[in-house]
Amino acid sequence: MFDRTATPPAQSLSLVRKISRWRAAGIHLLMSVLIALAVVGIMLGLWYPAPFFEAMGGQRLLLILVVVDVTIGPLITLIIFNTAKKSLKFDLAVIVIVQLAALAYGVVTVFAARPVFAVFYKDRFDVVSAAEIAPEDMAKVTQKAFSLPLTGPRFVGAIMPSDREEREKILFSSVQGGTDLHQMPQHYTAYDQVAKDAGQAAQSIEVLRKLNVTRSAELDSIFTSKNVDVQQFGFLPLKARAQDMAVVLNKTTGEVLGVYPYTPW
Repeated sequence: MFDRTATPPAQSLSLVRKISRWRAAGIHLLMSVLIALAVVGIMLGLWYPAPFFEAMGGQRLLLILVVVDVTIGPLITLIIFNTAKKSLKFDLAVIVIVQLAALAYGVVTVFAARPVFAVFYKDRFDVVSAAEIAPEDMAKVTQKAFSLPLTGPRFVGAIMPSDREEREKILFSSVQGGTDLHQMPQHYTAYDQVAKDAGQAAQSIEVLRKLNVTRSAELDSIFTSKNVDVQQFGFLPLKARAQDMAVVLNKTTGEVLGVYPYTPW
């Protein structure tokens, strides 16, 4: 049986011809914005939880997504949309395909650049992105706890191997600007195994105040809001791709209170 409610092809084409280029671009823009919001929601909610979005330069990645996938597509639609063109449907289909391809590339790039580990070693933390971990190093990981997470960075520790040859290899690679210890998950250990070492290495909160004089009241409010004694806590620098931050932790247990966007150096 025929579907009497279906819109005949001629009528569908007539509806398209009644749409102005501004309205077509507006519809395209609305759809692009909705898709971009969904991507941003996943990005902020799963891959780049605060404050790691700022630490990893998420603003730049987000700007690229917005410019490419929200602005350019509708703009091209505005330019080429002409109901008199016989190839209009083909042209619009090409625009959508190219835009989706660009979006897919952007999402893959953002996903690969996501922070996966905050690694403690000696006297600081380093944020490591998924892209920084070589597949051959990842293949050497035997513990499931050190597989790449999808929901923000996991706090871990790094331990220099006892094997002299392996140590020299790591040190040489680090000096040459290659892979460093914190980028080698095969040398990770659970954070609770190094937490006390982190606590002992922590600097005084007073030092952090002096490094962030104009924000000292804001810093103090952290401890007030959590109803904890500031004297029990210290901080360690957190080295990140775009913005270094401060990890506030208990000086005795090494338990992390939080990561905050304060200058740590």
